[in-house]
Amino acid sequence: MSAAPLLEVQGLAKRFRGLQAVDGVSFAVPRGGIVALIGPNGAGKTTTFNLIAGVIVPDSGSVRLDGVDITGLRPDQACRAGIGRTFQLVKPFAGLSVLQNVMVGALRATSDMGAAREASWAILERLGLADKAESAASSLTLAERKRLETARALATRPKILLLDEVMAGLRPTEIDQMVRAFADLARETGVAILLTEHVMRAVMALSHHIIVLHHGQKICEGTPEEVARDPQVLECYLGHAPAAGGT
Repeated sequence: MSAAPLLEVQGLAKRFRGLQAVDGVSFAVPRGGIVALIGPNGAGKTTTFNLIAGVIVPDSGSVRLDGVDITGLRPDQACRAGIGRTFQLVKPFAGLSVLQNVMVGALRATSDMGAAREASWAILERLGLADKAESAASSLTLAERKRLETARALATRPKILLLDEVMAGLRPTEIDQMVRAFADLARETGVAILLTEHVMRAVMALSHHIIVLHHGQKICEGTPEEVARDPQVLECYLGHAPAAGGT
């Protein structure tokens, strides 16, 4: 018998006035797995993230983490339950150092400043930011701010990381570095990852499983290879499916 998934989303739905942003979406993320949630702009990806992380309350459906129903919890409660997340627009505490930014997250798990500092240093080393620890967060490049955003989320000691377009705007070499860092993180720590991303080379290289949303509905899921061949996915992204026998 296979182990129960870490994250279970069942029938999740959210309407904003006349717009059905998420419509009966269900999926699961295994322990230590890396799952991508993809789709065109407006597909409902970030809304799904916000429903899982407690930013907004679903109209219907449920979210279970490690067997516990966390549906409708506030963001701080969801974080305490084990949800760590990043945001598309990275906004570090500009007046604090890089290390202090990460310590803010680490203090979720401990009130001991020494332990928070030690844990934060370890995370900065893992993400290649240790040499910037004492620098002002405002001095970082975009790629460094993206890594800092991830470090702050990781410092909360999550069971699962929700990564919202953390590779957007990065150069190919920077994307490759992030892909390696996330693959190592999942393999070495057991932290599961659910990511939404438009950089398809990163999605295909990193993900074990992919869920595709379109107009708020799940239209496909499977391995990267299966999703890349699915006619609905090709039509969703390209506007049409390739003709039989075509290239």
